[in-house]
Amino acid sequence: MRMMNEFEAHVLSDLSVLKTQMNGLMGDGNGGRIAELERRMDRHEQNWQRAKGFLAAVSVLFAVIEVAVEALHRH
Repeated sequence: MRMMNEFEAHVLSDLSVLKTQMNGLMGDGNGGRIAELERRMDRHEQNWQRAKGFLAAVSVLFAVIEVAVEALHRH
């Protein structure tokens, strides 16, 4: 069996580092940074939808108030 030269040892070392980084990024079956980003995006989208719903409700409330004030003003 022949010995590895310096280049081969360096390549294997770099591959080991790459594998470690990929496990950190993708996870080792329990989720990784990408899964955490997906969860954060889901929470952000839920909050955004709630905010849009709240603003729609407030705009309806203002429209009703405006109609009531206009009706009282005419009489």
